[in-house]
Amino acid sequence: MYEVRFHGRGGQGSVMASGILAAALVEEGKYAVSIPSFGFERRGAPVVSFLRASDREIRQLTNIYHPDCIICVDPTLTKSVDIFAGLKPGGALVQATHRSLEELALPDTVATVGLCDAVRIALDIFKRPITNTLMLGAFARTTGIVSLDALKRALEDSEFRDAGLVQNMTALERGYAETVVHQIERRAAA
Repeated sequence: MYEVRFHGRGGQGSVMASGILAAALVEEGKYAVSIPSFGFERRGAPVVSFLRASDREIRQLTNIYHPDCIICVDPTLTKSVDIFAGLKPGGALVQATHRSLEELALPDTVATVGLCDAVRIALDIFKRPITNTLMLGAFARTTGIVSLDALKRALEDSEFRDAGLVQNMTALERGYAETVVHQIERRAAA
């Protein structure tokens, strides 16, 4: 089973992104479940959403405490939330940021990092810092768990099919194309 934890802020679409990713994974023949978590439901408050994917039926519908991957759609969250809590060794981080890898403080559990300047791109496309579809493209590029084509089909079937589909398709494609993926080699302790 592959487990993903989304971190964002209320109003940024983290819960929606998790649902679209689940639909894309199902499109590719996998089992997937998106699990929203609602605490503070106000715009700007930290929000978490979860996703499980597997080749077999999924019965577990609980929060994810030890994810394989973290998707952080808001570059400011790391200042107030420990997004890395419980990340499995060898895990992946997909981060919305304009910073370079060297500027980030990453725990030893992170082995793969996908960096996307999603806020800049979102402002260019939407004129607002809404990064969720960009980060789905970044996730596909970073992990290879889902194809860009499956994400496009899931997006076409989402609530964006009538309004904003063209912009969101552009965001998805640019998130994929403009994400820089890094592999981090960790030396064994002596």
